[in-house]
Amino acid sequence: MRFNFNFADSTPEPQPRSLTPKEEAQWLPLQNHPVFSPSAPTDSPAPRNLLAWDGSSRLYFWDNEKRCLHRLSVRLGEPEPTSVLAASPSKVLRADLEINFVVDKISINRNGSALLLEGSDALCVMYLYGRSSTADDIICRTVLVGSEIYLNGSNALRVLRASWHPYSDTHLGVLSSDSVFRLFDFSANAMQPEQEFYLQPVVPGKSRKAASICAVDFYFGGDHLWDRFSVFVLFTDGSVYILCPIVPFKSAHKWQSILEIYGDAHTYGLKSTNPTAARNSTMAISWLEATFPELAQQEAEGGNPATLKARPYALFDASLSLQGPLHKACHGREDDLAVRGVRGAECEGCAVSFLYNLVSKDSILVTAWTGGQLQVDALADEIQPVWNVGSSPRLRVDSFDRILGIAMICESNSEETSKWNINKPLEHTIWLGQPPPLLRLAIVDLALPQQNNSDARIMMFTDPLVPERIYALHNGGIDSIVLHFLPFTSQANGKEEVVRTPSIDPVLSTCLEETSLPSPLCGSLSLSDSFGYSWIVGVTSSRDCIVLEMKTWDVLLPVRVDTEKKDISLEKSKEMETPAMISKELISGPKVVLVPQTPPNLRSAAADSIEGRSILHQYFKTFHENYVEYAHKVYFELKHHAPQLKRIIDDQHARLVVAQERLLKVERKQTELDERIHHAIQRHDILDERLKCLRKLPVAHKKPLSRAERDFKSELDDFAGVELDALHSSIDSLSARLRRYTEMIKKEQTSRKKSLIQDSQISQLKSSLEKLSLVNSDNLKKVKVVEKAISSKEKQ
Repeated sequence: MRFNFNFADSTPEPQPRSLTPKEEAQWLPLQNHPVFSPSAPTDSPAPRNLLAWDGSSRLYFWDNEKRCLHRLSVRLGEPEPTSVLAASPSKVLRADLEINFVVDKISINRNGSALLLEGSDALCVMYLYGRSSTADDIICRTVLVGSEIYLNGSNALRVLRASWHPYSDTHLGVLSSDSVFRLFDFSANAMQPEQEFYLQPVVPGKSRKAASICAVDFYFGGDHLWDRFSVFVLFTDGSVYILCPIVPFKSAHKWQSILEIYGDAHTYGLKSTNPTAARNSTMAISWLEATFPELAQQEAEGGNPATLKARPYALFDASLSLQGPLHKACHGREDDLAVRGVRGAECEGCAVSFLYNLVSKDSILVTAWTGGQLQVDALADEIQPVWNVGSSPRLRVDSFDRILGIAMICESNSEETSKWNINKPLEHTIWLGQPPPLLRLAIVDLALPQQNNSDARIMMFTDPLVPERIYALHNGGIDSIVLHFLPFTSQANGKEEVVRTPSIDPVLSTCLEETSLPSPLCGSLSLSDSFGYSWIVGVTSSRDCIVLEMKTWDVLLPVRVDTEKKDISLEKSKEMETPAMISKELISGPKVVLVPQTPPNLRSAAADSIEGRSILHQYFKTFHENYVEYAHKVYFELKHHAPQLKRIIDDQHARLVVAQERLLKVERKQTELDERIHHAIQRHDILDERLKCLRKLPVAHKKPLSRAERDFKSELDDFAGVELDALHSSIDSLSARLRRYTEMIKKEQTSRKKSLIQDSQISQLKSSLEKLSLVNSDNLKKVKVVEKAISSKEKQ
């Protein structure tokens, strides 16, 4: 039995009682809700995702035309287990300030109290519990995030990605086009970032490709060892880097998780004979004890708190190292050595999006390319924190010397990364400051049409019930990718599974016909309930809502083919496919029943005698049981099949009429086809003659390109396709920095001029005061002389 207590429309504050009665909510299928009424599609590019779900009973949809947020109360699995209902009318939430930018994506925090509105040049957070206005709309308090950095008319910075931190309800991670990762705490200070990390993946002046220094996406790590303090950053050339450790100030973490990595650092780091491992583990232990002081207190006093709150802390003589790029793991052969950036030959274009997915004991990294390929890798080793000693961070403190903000330059290690071998023992790989290698699981080709790098839009999200399933959203719809092989999870379970390639299934296609243009999705998400049901919800650019039920129980089951049933004949299969109109019993006829034998002395008995009547009664009974009942069955069967036969005949007659009409159309178009074929033949002859003439020209006999020329041409094509966009973005970010610095210099110069003017005025005042004092002293002397003269005259 299913019980659903829906408190979606309740608000924390008591509302004044209205004089007019409230309209009762009407529960409709989600796809038929009035909010998703179809509208005319626009030429502007489709947003990434305008749908959000709080994980329980509320669905949010942002309307860019009306600049408002719709809140829908939903019921999952009612009245049918596979249905999704939504309350109508929906609640309308509006910001208390003007949203003057186009929202491209919305996302909700863990507890469902705040919503992030993300645009390419601005960010703001809307608190979802507001006050009602006179127009029955809910006015929500809205805060701009980093308005001095992003929301600026002369600023060329673009927001590449913004995401809520998985272990905080008030922290946002933002990656911008200047390759700077910022962490904001909008509850404390929404204008200035709490932490800033300037990413420098290569040594200045040593990179030949601009794409290697342009970040494009990032993702927070999952709940696994040091992954929870890690940030994965993707660059345009497909290289992946790691920042570790990064923790939001005052964020809560589980005691057992922190104690696990604390004990791991003591066991495998401090006791190691390698000085590098001992030094790295010592720094990690000092960072843990300073960030979570309860660890040191627990050793001295004992006690196990449930959660720990992170304290603001940073090493004063070291900055975080940008670990990477992550290499492929090798098996000890020269042809399997790691390559920089792990970009495979099958991937085309440039990297556009990134996904981190934790499945049991495996950390899965998925990279999407503009060519329509998904590169699926798994971390072959655990992540450890690494610092660059000698690069001090910049701290922002208050009057009590408490840390308010951190800024640092994160450089990659300039030393050559040693080759990581799977066959090496654990003590030769752990806590040595090397980034974890990657195990290539698969490269999935989505078979997307050719498109420009600017038009490529591939986003990925995971299934909340089946973590092995990944959904890929693109311009053509949604595809499902299921991972059937996970190396460390299978090894931990004691199973020796065969390496199976991922299965790809199309979930939704936005192209109604092969020749029609796709209607891209402007919103998509995955819903799930506690009973194991899962749905995919999508909204197209024309405001059409689509709800699809997804099966979860048999996704990971292997496909088995029964070879014993291959000997079924074609005739039997046809008999199984075609339903029988009349039963076989009627076709075979009545059962043949032998007439009961009579003794010879009764064969000449009269019909009106007692013996004759008994014999006739037996004959009539046998006839009735077989032939009369068979006739009744035949009559009933024919009477029952008459309407069905009539429908079949009418259907065949209609199909015959349609076929005749198509034949008439073909006959009409036959003359046109003949004319077109004749014209095509003539055109072919003309082109053939022109081709013969062109072959006689001297240019047609030019030599083919050499290998060096072909390599140079491929480099030029790569530069035009990938590097040019990266250079444009880097130029924009540099110009933005230049504008900012020039403005700062102008402000400093004006302040200096003001100070100089004030100094000159003060000196003039001093000189004038001195002159006035001299004049005053002279006047006093003259007054005294005059007084003496007057007094002498009076005496005379």
